[in-house]
Amino acid sequence: MTPEPRNTELWKITLGELDEKMGVKIVEESVEKVVATMPVEGNRQSFGLLHGGASLAVGEAVGSWAAVIHASTLGKTAVGVDVSATHHKSAREGLITITATPIHLGGTVTTHEVVITNEAGQRLCTLRITNLLLDRKG
Repeated sequence: MTPEPRNTELWKITLGELDEKMGVKIVEESVEKVVATMPVEGNRQSFGLLHGGASLAVGEAVGSWAAVIHASTLGKTAVGVDVSATHHKSAREGLITITATPIHLGGTVTTHEVVITNEAGQRLCTLRITNLLLDRKG
């Protein structure tokens, strides 16, 4: 019996509801790198700083999108299993850039580094996200 051919068309990023509310915009999407931007305005905590939870939410989204793009080359999808972050600096205004690059692209697990920078290129936050690759349903 010959196995069914896998659909290995690259997955294209689709924003979710939270991504849209946060003002996320996709700049670049490939297996090698996913880049997005997000405004600080609308994503601040009560002290006027970029909310740490907003950094984690957008970082996890961008890292997961990168994993799903890789998984799509294998006819699979990806689900997050671990994310950790270190906040280095905050922001009060402007646009942040979120960049995910692969650390490991396996057939079962991927790991990406996600770096969030301000408009001056200063690192605000570093995330590491690990995703499990699963066969697509249907």
